[in-house]
Amino acid sequence: MSRRDLSGAVDFSVLDRMVGGDDAVAEEVLELFVEQAAMWSAMLDPKADGWRDALHTIRGAAAGIGAGALAEVCQAAETADQAVASAGLERVRDALNQALADVAAWRHELMLRGLRA
Repeated sequence: MSRRDLSGAVDFSVLDRMVGGDDAVAEEVLELFVEQAAMWSAMLDPKADGWRDALHTIRGAAAGIGAGALAEVCQAAETADQAVASAGLERVRDALNQALADVAAWRHELMLRGLRA
């Protein structure tokens, strides 16, 4: 995977501004996002206690790395009625998977840049 594999689910210029262009810090932030996404995914079930808290956490992390669409669907699902929670959580899982694919492609690009340096 490399930059050509990006879907646009993440605007990495947001992350780049946050880390001041430091690729090592960007890699650390993305690694944390990926690790925590695995934990959050387990909570994306309307029967699970704390699913709204998980959405709130994902929303903040998504906004921090530039995954605006993910942050938006998290916000919508977080404030939705319990009766429609399953559909909203499914949209969150889809957006999270798209963001994670972009993160994987970007991390690959960072690795390649490191090899060239």
